Amino acid sequence: MAFLAVQSSRLMTESVFFAPDALAALADALARPATGRVAVLADTTTARLCWPRLKPHLPPGAVLLTMPAGETHKTLATCHTIWTGLTQAGIGRDGVLVCLGGGVVTDVGGFVAATYQRGIRCALVPTSLLAMVDAAIGGKNGVDFEHQGILLKNYLGTFRAPSEGVYIDPAFLATLDPNELVSGYAEVVKHWLIGGDDAAFYANRYAGVVGADWPAVIREAVATKQRIVAQDPLETGPRRLLNFGHTIGHALESYLLSQGHPIAHGLAVAAGMRAEARLANQRNLLSGADFDRIDTFLTANFPKVAFSPLTAEEIATLALHDKKNAANVIRTVLPTGIGTAAIDQPTTVAELAAALRWYALNN
Repeated sequence: MAFLAVQSSRLMTESVFFAPDALAALADALARPATGRVAVLADTTTARLCWPRLKPHLPPGAVLLTMPAGETHKTLATCHTIWTGLTQAGIGRDGVLVCLGGGVVTDVGGFVAATYQRGIRCALVPTSLLAMVDAAIGGKNGVDFEHQGILLKNYLGTFRAPSEGVYIDPAFLATLDPNELVSGYAEVVKHWLIGGDDAAFYANRYAGVVGADWPAVIREAVATKQRIVAQDPLETGPRRLLNFGHTIGHALESYLLSQGHPIAHGLAVAAGMRAEARLANQRNLLSGADFDRIDTFLTANFPKVAFSPLTAEEIATLALHDKKNAANVIRTVLPTGIGTAAIDQPTTVAELAAALRWYALNN
């Protein structure tokens, strides 16, 4: 049985189990003595496409709870519905919530499990590439929060690793729309660009989404993220490297969602990485040669996110609400080379707006 376990801190212990034995390992975990009733959280898509593969590995009496699919439902209102379902199903403190889905399901489900009856056991079964390599790893969970008409990404949440582990079966990738696979690939590329050296980028850059060896790619990405998280479980320092592309990416994602044009998270991150690499180059933190390599690769592998350059400042202003900020100063992760980056770089709205305008007007 293949698994990788990292002891991040006393607060965060995370075990990751990989196929071919991942779902069998989950069945073993749920069969332990003193385990109460099991509930499974899925969205309407994973309930249809992924639940049949998971169900044979669950104990008798497991109950399925569903939530609507999509980022627009990553809210406290959705949590209220799930808490109600858990209560009606008689899930107690000895119960287990299994979260079956992509990043929205694992984020929401992890938050629900952390808060229901002050915390119940939780297992994550990520079904999207983005969840396998990023969202389900590292113990972050939460929901979006709307304030004065502004959608604030992941503004409410906790740091709490799933007590029963993460169970990764790449067979679930066959259920994905191709665009979702591309979205998840953005987080893989992000790990290459901040992971400590340039080896992964140069070893994998010609494979692309079509030629990727997904089991190997997923293992490598998980190992990179867990190594970074182990240094800084609560994101007070080095873990912020994982936010490369997210200052602009989250602002862009929030803006488009508020306009009724939601985009996949990974596509927003890919756009953010291009724009933030441009900003790093403008500051002479990133050489022209490395910027060209990064920008050429991202342009070739990810579709352009469309928005008017006239909205650049409005989008950039949303970064004032970013959780990485300190003393009302926007803090951005900027690449310094292929495989390296600098955290906590003070950045102005004007600089972010200029980078967004450049992105909107190029390629």
